[in-house]
Amino acid sequence: MKLSNLESVPGHQIIQQLDVVYGSTVRSKHVGRDLMAGLKNIVGGELKGYTELLEESRQEAMNRMIEKARTLGANAIVGIRFSTSNIAQGASELFVYGTAVIVQANSNPLPDPFSH
Repeated sequence: MKLSNLESVPGHQIIQQLDVVYGSTVRSKHVGRDLMAGLKNIVGGELKGYTELLEESRQEAMNRMIEKARTLGANAIVGIRFSTSNIAQGASELFVYGTAVIVQANSNPLPDPFSH
């Protein structure tokens, strides 16, 4: 599955637009992570527990969106965007959406700027 936050996939042509697809997950904070985050707020620095939680949430939401696109027969998703919102105190939703499409490689692909 090709993924793009652009409205197209470079080097490919969209031959069919299928539908909007999305994935989401709602996660709550962990008491242990909250305690460590409170201590970090005093001394400063990255809140690694929350960084990990957010990364897991993004991946889960993306996997759900990709699965919906696959069931439609898509081989790419374009226009991918992320959104977050608070659902309840201590719980947040991470939402990702895009357009499921079928693409095919251009017959004259763009040159690879990194090949020498």
